[in-house]
Amino acid sequence: MSEIPDPAEWGRRLSTAVVMFHEAVGTRLGLSAADQRALALVTGEVPMTAGRLAQLTGLTPGAVTGLVDRLERAGHVRRSPDPADRRRVLVVPVPGRRADPGDAFAELGRDMAGFMEKYDEHELAVIADYVQNTIDVLERQTRRLGGGGSA
Repeated sequence: MSEIPDPAEWGRRLSTAVVMFHEAVGTRLGLSAADQRALALVTGEVPMTAGRLAQLTGLTPGAVTGLVDRLERAGHVRRSPDPADRRRVLVVPVPGRRADPGDAFAELGRDMAGFMEKYDEHELAVIADYVQNTIDVLERQTRRLGGGGSA
């Protein structure tokens, strides 16, 4: 049996791999990784207020303004007054305009499904527990560092 790697080292390597993947996807879209992930948040929760986007990303309102400006200039989102409260701005995806990373996520899904076939139901339950706990720890640590909440 091989030696179990240090959890901190595993976390660092996993985090680096995830960030680098999203940098590559962002580059394909002509967006930064942060802008690409923010766009995914906006398209996942429609409509979204600029304040909610700030909460989810941990960015200041001023930084969110810049982020939305970049996404709007690139044609991915538009600002719309909130009909319930005209002081608030909604950030909505532009209809028919979807950021297309090619088959990056489809290919990732196929690769993930392919290697997961080797695990039985019990092992998959352990993996799912590990992943959920990893997400919980990352969200807690992000909040501790002053960043956003659950994404």
